Amino acid sequence: MSALEIERVARERLQHAIGYRFRDPAILLRALTHRSYGHDNNERLEFLGDGLLNFTVAAEIFRLRPKAPEGDLSRLRASVVREETLAVAARRMPLSEAMLFGPGELRTGGHKRASSLADGLEALVGGVYLDGGIEPAQALCLKLLAPELASLPEVGSLKDFKTRLQEVLQAQSRPLPEYSVLSEDGPAHRRNFRVRCQLVDEPAATEAEAHSRRIAEQRAASMMLDAITSKERKNA
Repeated sequence: MSALEIERVARERLQHAIGYRFRDPAILLRALTHRSYGHDNNERLEFLGDGLLNFTVAAEIFRLRPKAPEGDLSRLRASVVREETLAVAARRMPLSEAMLFGPGELRTGGHKRASSLADGLEALVGGVYLDGGIEPAQALCLKLLAPELASLPEVGSLKDFKTRLQEVLQAQSRPLPEYSVLSEDGPAHRRNFRVRCQLVDEPAATEAEAHSRRIAEQRAASMMLDAITSKERKNA
């Protein structure tokens, strides 16, 4: 089987998995084309799909949690429409097999990265909207994220790790931690940040990496929370 035939079969499998067949194959091809593969890629469709996902999930959470205040609704939506969750949804279908990546991205494992999968899922949603309109696009959003929407967490568990770490330290009358960027490298479209979370009143520190400074800080804060909790258990 030729490379072109393999790609065609992969696109057929993907359309079967999502329950939608594109009338315009060119839109599907663009939605599946990573920027590393060529100029006619899926970045604009990512933008469109991101907006559709946020709106559709917001409307569904609004329906599912009729008494929740605005702040809780926002946190619930953010827990669903985020890179890690979208990547999990993407892995439930044969998306990565159908996407087109440049040789360098394939060589470095870019086709398996959560960010690439999440972007591809957003682009696919955007492509369905262009091809078939708002109704099939929203139906796809709800189908892709059905497990997450069916098991929304308690709002109290959704405070971000930096906020939770701050609250723990304040409850102990301790100073707030300091965050610093240790390194920043990689190409412009794929920056990598290494961040340190340092406690002010003791030498304890944690370090984490991510493709955004915000996410790296959250991961470092999460590690610090685990360290504090572990220490408290030992001293109990």
